[in-house]
Amino acid sequence: MIPKQRRPGWQYWEVADLLRDGALDIGDGYRAKNSEMGESGLPFARAGNLNDGFHFDDADILSEESVQLAGEKISRPGDITFTSKGTFGRFAIVRENTPQFVYSPQLCYWRVKRDGIVDRTFLYYWMQGEDCMNQLNEVKGLTDMADYVSLTNQRRMWLSAPPLPVQRRIAGILSAYDELMENSQRRIQLLESMTRALYREWFVHFRFPGHEKVKMFRPPSRPGEASAKTDGDIPQGWEVRKLGDTFKTVLGGTPSRVKPEFWEGGMIPWINSGKVNDLRITAPSELITELALERSAAKLMPKGTTVLAITGATLGQVSYLEIETTANQSVVGIVDSSSLCSEWIYLTVSDRIEGIISHASGGAQQHINKEVVNDVLVVLPPVSLAKEFKRLVGPMFREVATLLFKIQNLRRTRDLLLPRLLSGQVEIAPSNGKETNL
Repeated sequence: MIPKQRRPGWQYWEVADLLRDGALDIGDGYRAKNSEMGESGLPFARAGNLNDGFHFDDADILSEESVQLAGEKISRPGDITFTSKGTFGRFAIVRENTPQFVYSPQLCYWRVKRDGIVDRTFLYYWMQGEDCMNQLNEVKGLTDMADYVSLTNQRRMWLSAPPLPVQRRIAGILSAYDELMENSQRRIQLLESMTRALYREWFVHFRFPGHEKVKMFRPPSRPGEASAKTDGDIPQGWEVRKLGDTFKTVLGGTPSRVKPEFWEGGMIPWINSGKVNDLRITAPSELITELALERSAAKLMPKGTTVLAITGATLGQVSYLEIETTANQSVVGIVDSSSLCSEWIYLTVSDRIEGIISHASGGAQQHINKEVVNDVLVVLPPVSLAKEFKRLVGPMFREVATLLFKIQNLRRTRDLLLPRLLSGQVEIAPSNGKETNL
């Protein structure tokens, strides 16, 4: 029901009326069976593929035959997509350069079908604003599932917008921030690809500078140790060592929650294992006090530490600290006190992670322990080669960090602007009338 109090100059519509008039369409995903997945077709987008935009690297592929059955549930440029089941409230807009995909039932889309009422990009931002989120949070509790918004309940919502030229102006302002963030993300992906490719060339395939002049030898076998990818020949002058014998490993800890003096007014960063999902750790989950650091199992890990989640849903996630921080007991940090091999450690653990977590134990809650990490065998290069590798990849890592902090600041600014623009607190002049680019 449209609210009685309305913003001056804004229009309000019942979503059901827009659907009936053919101005808007709302839909959810194609209910595919596992047998419908194949090698060729389109990505089958689930909630995990929508996080700060669309990511399809690990998406299942819906077979070409089933794609023909998906109909309207195939993405189109301009679709506003959000996670509506389980993981709730992530949004993205399908742009012209977004790869085409098929929606799964974990996603919903709002699709503007007739121009002249609401700008598609404005609608994308409006759906992340207070008016829409309040409605979504209200209707998601109307089913048996706590985090689920049905199509029926979405049709009961209302939509509000200023005149179309103002919509386009608002969309243009917010899009400028998103475009800067997307450009930075593309640069980060390129840098990540470059560092991983260089790592594999030098330290997996052993095609490092001057490798033609170095003889290979077979190191003594070391059976029964975790992730021993050392069965083949390695270059002379290189050494097989345990990770824990070469570098310091740190197990995190959580200060007691029943002691407010450990948390209130804290200034020391602390992360939970969910943060290890981030490409780099640039901000803490919470802050703890000096007293907590002194009287709990929490330990400070320096910038440049590789962190590994060792249990639960995040088991096997690997990240790299761009800040000094403590962590919870589900995180192990690997520290090179000299910092010479800090980037090498991160790339090595990332490359070897499947072998490491193959040693996980436990029933429903799979986990590995710190000793599994300590026992990982690595092939250490000579110091001269380690220095040359750091000289090349160090600047790339620093640029990634700079870009991530830039994205963090841009997102903070955009998120402050968004509610003010959508509430009318900031007066906006109309744009030149051109459509916002998708």
